[in-house]
Amino acid sequence: MARYTGAVCRLCRREGLKLYLKGDRCYSEKCAFAKRAYAPGQHGQSRKKVSEYGLQLREKQKARRIYGVQENQFRTYYEKANRQKGVTGENLLRLLERRLDNVVYRLGFASSRIDARQLVRHGHFTVNGKKVNIPSYLISVGEVIALSEKSKSSPKFAGMNDTLAGKTPAAWLELDKNNISGKVIALPNREDIDSPITEQLIVELYSR
Repeated sequence: MARYTGAVCRLCRREGLKLYLKGDRCYSEKCAFAKRAYAPGQHGQSRKKVSEYGLQLREKQKARRIYGVQENQFRTYYEKANRQKGVTGENLLRLLERRLDNVVYRLGFASSRIDARQLVRHGHFTVNGKKVNIPSYLISVGEVIALSEKSKSSPKFAGMNDTLAGKTPAAWLELDKNNISGKVIALPNREDIDSPITEQLIVELYSR
Protein backbone atom coordinates (compact mmCIF):
# COMPACT_ATOMS: atom_id res chain seq x y z
CA MET A 1 0.00 0.00 0.00
CA ALA A 2 1.45 3.39 -1.05
CA ARG A 3 1.93 6.16 1.49
CA TYR A 4 -0.89 8.70 1.66
CA THR A 5 0.09 11.89 -0.19
CA GLY A 6 -3.19 13.83 -0.04
CA ALA A 7 -4.21 16.68 2.25
CA VAL A 8 -3.48 15.51 5.79
CA CYS A 9 -6.18 17.80 7.23
CA ARG A 10 -8.73 15.47 5.62
CA LEU A 11 -7.41 12.69 7.85
CA CYS A 12 -8.18 14.70 11.00
CA ARG A 13 -11.67 15.43 9.72
CA ARG A 14 -12.23 11.77 8.86
CA GLU A 15 -11.24 10.63 12.36
CA GLY A 16 -13.24 13.37 14.07
CA LEU A 17 -10.38 14.88 16.09
CA LYS A 18 -7.13 16.75 15.68
CA LEU A 19 -4.25 14.39 14.95
CA TYR A 20 -1.73 17.27 14.95
CA LEU A 21 -0.19 16.17 11.67
CA LYS A 22 0.85 19.66 10.56
CA GLY A 23 2.59 20.90 13.69
CA ASP A 24 2.07 24.57 14.58
CA ARG A 25 -0.67 25.03 11.97
CA CYS A 26 -2.90 22.70 14.00
CA TYR A 27 -2.82 25.19 16.87
CA SER A 28 -3.69 28.18 14.70
CA GLU A 29 -6.94 29.54 13.31
CA LYS A 30 -5.93 28.13 9.91
CA CYS A 31 -6.57 24.58 11.10
CA ALA A 32 -9.03 22.93 8.70
CA PHE A 33 -10.55 20.78 11.45
CA ALA A 34 -11.37 23.89 13.51
CA LYS A 35 -13.28 25.27 10.53
CA ARG A 36 -14.99 22.05 9.44
CA ALA A 37 -15.12 19.50 12.23
CA TYR A 38 -16.92 16.86 10.21
CA ALA A 39 -15.90 14.10 7.80
CA PRO A 40 -14.92 15.15 4.28
CA GLY A 41 -17.07 14.35 1.28
CA GLN A 42 -20.64 14.95 0.17
CA HIS A 43 -22.18 13.10 3.10
CA GLY A 44 -19.65 14.15 5.71
CA GLN A 45 -22.18 16.00 7.86
CA SER A 46 -24.79 13.24 7.90
CA ARG A 47 -25.13 11.18 11.06
CA LYS A 48 -24.25 7.54 10.67
CA LYS A 49 -24.65 4.68 13.11
CA VAL A 50 -21.26 3.04 13.53
CA SER A 51 -21.03 -0.70 14.16
CA GLU A 52 -18.68 -2.32 16.66
CA TYR A 53 -16.42 -3.33 13.79
CA GLY A 54 -16.54 0.22 12.47
CA LEU A 55 -15.35 1.60 15.82
CA GLN A 56 -12.49 -0.87 15.92
CA LEU A 57 -11.49 -0.10 12.34
CA ARG A 58 -11.55 3.66 12.92
CA GLU A 59 -9.34 3.27 16.01
CA LYS A 60 -6.79 1.31 14.02
CA GLN A 61 -6.85 3.86 11.21
CA LYS A 62 -6.46 6.67 13.73
CA ALA A 63 -3.37 5.03 15.25
CA ARG A 64 -1.88 4.44 11.80
CA ARG A 65 -2.38 8.05 10.82
CA ILE A 66 -1.04 9.50 14.06
CA TYR A 67 2.22 7.57 13.73
CA GLY A 68 2.37 7.61 9.92
CA VAL A 69 2.52 3.83 9.53
CA GLN A 70 1.36 1.85 6.51
CA GLU A 71 -1.12 -1.02 6.79
CA ASN A 72 1.30 -3.96 6.46
CA GLN A 73 3.80 -2.28 8.73
CA PHE A 74 1.14 -1.69 11.38
CA ARG A 75 0.07 -5.33 11.31
CA THR A 76 3.71 -6.35 11.74
CA TYR A 77 3.92 -4.15 14.84
CA TYR A 78 0.76 -5.76 16.20
CA GLU A 79 2.03 -9.29 15.64
CA LYS A 80 5.30 -8.41 17.35
CA ALA A 81 3.43 -6.83 20.27
CA ASN A 82 1.22 -9.92 20.56
CA ARG A 83 4.28 -12.15 20.91
CA GLN A 84 5.77 -10.05 23.69
CA LYS A 85 4.98 -10.52 27.36
CA GLY A 86 2.49 -8.13 28.91
CA VAL A 87 -0.60 -6.36 27.57
CA THR A 88 -0.70 -6.50 23.77
CA GLY A 89 -2.25 -3.06 23.30
CA GLU A 90 0.33 -1.36 25.50
CA ASN A 91 3.12 -3.28 23.80
CA LEU A 92 1.85 -2.00 20.45
CA LEU A 93 1.87 1.63 21.54
CA ARG A 94 5.31 1.17 23.09
CA LEU A 95 6.68 -0.09 19.77
CA LEU A 96 5.17 2.84 17.89
CA GLU A 97 6.59 5.31 20.39
CA ARG A 98 10.08 3.85 19.98
CA ARG A 99 10.22 4.67 16.26
CA LEU A 100 13.06 7.08 15.54
CA ASP A 101 10.80 9.62 13.84
CA ASN A 102 8.49 9.63 16.86
CA VAL A 103 11.39 10.02 19.31
CA VAL A 104 12.72 12.97 17.30
CA TYR A 105 9.25 14.52 17.51
CA ARG A 106 8.86 13.77 21.22
CA LEU A 107 12.20 15.41 21.97
CA GLY A 108 11.00 18.60 20.30
CA PHE A 109 13.39 18.49 17.35
CA ALA A 110 10.47 18.63 14.89
CA SER A 111 7.03 20.27 14.97
CA SER A 112 5.23 17.11 13.79
CA ARG A 113 5.89 13.45 13.10
CA ILE A 114 5.67 14.15 9.36
CA ASP A 115 8.39 16.77 9.70
CA ALA A 116 10.44 14.41 11.90
CA ARG A 117 10.15 11.62 9.33
CA GLN A 118 11.49 13.88 6.59
CA LEU A 119 14.39 15.10 8.75
CA VAL A 120 15.38 11.53 9.59
CA ARG A 121 15.25 10.47 5.94
CA HIS A 122 17.52 13.35 5.01
CA GLY A 123 20.13 12.10 7.47
CA HIS A 124 20.04 14.96 9.97
CA PHE A 125 20.13 12.72 13.06
CA THR A 126 22.50 10.18 14.54
CA VAL A 127 21.93 7.32 16.96
CA ASN A 128 24.91 6.66 19.24
CA GLY A 129 27.04 8.74 16.89
CA LYS A 130 26.07 6.90 13.69
CA LYS A 131 23.81 8.38 11.04
CA VAL A 132 20.45 6.62 10.80
CA ASN A 133 18.02 7.63 8.04
CA ILE A 134 15.35 5.00 8.67
CA PRO A 135 12.26 6.54 10.38
CA SER A 136 11.05 3.13 11.61
CA TYR A 137 14.33 2.34 13.40
CA LEU A 138 13.38 1.20 16.92
CA ILE A 139 15.25 3.08 19.62
CA SER A 140 16.39 1.05 22.65
CA VAL A 141 16.95 2.15 26.24
CA GLY A 142 20.30 3.90 26.59
CA GLU A 143 20.60 5.04 22.98
CA VAL A 144 21.37 8.69 22.28
CA ILE A 145 19.69 10.60 19.45
CA ALA A 146 21.45 13.77 18.32
CA LEU A 147 21.47 16.33 15.55
CA SER A 148 24.49 15.59 13.37
CA GLU A 149 27.43 18.00 13.55
CA LYS A 150 27.01 18.86 9.87
CA SER A 151 23.32 19.70 10.36
CA LYS A 152 24.01 22.01 13.32
CA SER A 153 25.41 24.56 10.87
CA SER A 154 22.36 24.30 8.59
CA PRO A 155 20.06 27.39 8.46
CA LYS A 156 17.12 25.03 8.98
CA PHE A 157 18.23 24.41 12.55
CA ALA A 158 19.25 27.97 13.38
CA GLY A 159 17.75 28.92 16.72
CA MET A 160 17.07 25.30 17.69
CA ASN A 161 18.52 25.92 21.16
CA ASP A 162 15.99 28.71 21.72
CA THR A 163 13.17 26.51 20.43
CA LEU A 164 14.10 23.75 22.88
CA ALA A 165 14.29 26.17 25.81
CA GLY A 166 10.58 25.82 26.51
CA LYS A 167 10.31 22.12 25.70
CA THR A 168 9.71 19.38 28.25
CA PRO A 169 10.15 15.88 26.80
CA ALA A 170 8.18 12.78 27.78
CA ALA A 171 9.13 11.18 31.10
CA TRP A 172 10.97 8.32 29.38
CA LEU A 173 13.27 10.70 27.50
CA GLU A 174 16.14 12.90 28.65
CA LEU A 175 16.82 16.08 26.68
CA ASP A 176 20.17 17.86 26.41
CA LYS A 177 19.13 21.24 25.03
CA ASN A 178 22.66 22.62 24.72
CA ASN A 179 23.92 19.76 22.54
CA ILE A 180 20.57 19.19 20.77
CA SER A 181 20.50 15.56 21.75
CA GLY A 182 18.32 13.21 23.76
CA LYS A 183 18.54 9.85 25.43
CA VAL A 184 16.00 7.09 26.01
CA ILE A 185 16.21 6.43 29.74
CA ALA A 186 13.32 3.94 29.97
CA LEU A 187 10.61 2.27 27.93
CA PRO A 188 7.43 4.38 27.91
CA ASN A 189 4.62 3.36 30.25
CA ARG A 190 1.01 3.69 29.14
CA GLU A 191 0.53 6.83 31.23
CA ASP A 192 3.49 8.42 29.43
CA ILE A 193 1.79 8.09 26.03
CA ASP A 194 -0.69 10.90 25.40
CA SER A 195 -1.87 9.75 21.97
CA PRO A 196 -5.71 9.63 21.96
CA ILE A 197 -5.89 5.92 21.15
CA THR A 198 -8.04 3.22 22.72
CA GLU A 199 -5.66 0.35 22.02
CA GLN A 200 -8.06 -2.33 23.24
CA LEU A 201 -10.29 -1.70 20.22
CA ILE A 202 -7.32 -2.39 17.93
CA VAL A 203 -6.60 -5.65 19.76
CA GLU A 204 -10.25 -6.66 19.39
CA LEU A 205 -10.11 -5.89 15.65
CA TYR A 206 -7.08 -8.10 15.03
CA SER A 207 -8.48 -10.82 17.30
CA ARG A 208 -11.52 -11.37 15.09
